[in-house]
Amino acid sequence: MSLANHLEELQRKHGDIERELDEAMLHPSVDDLEIATLKRRKLALKDEIEKLKVPTRH
Repeated sequence: MSLANHLEELQRKHGDIERELDEAMLHPSVDDLEIATLKRRKLALKDEIEKLKVPTRH
């Protein structure tokens, strides 16, 4: 898988989690632990995306 394809896949997953998180926050029946887990997954994906976007310095 090329870097560009990998980045696209990570960005798609990030968007999916963002939508899932937005939906979960609309329902009072969703517990705080589930919301926190979604936020951690979203942040981990964002961190990975940023690492791949920043060129390495030598």
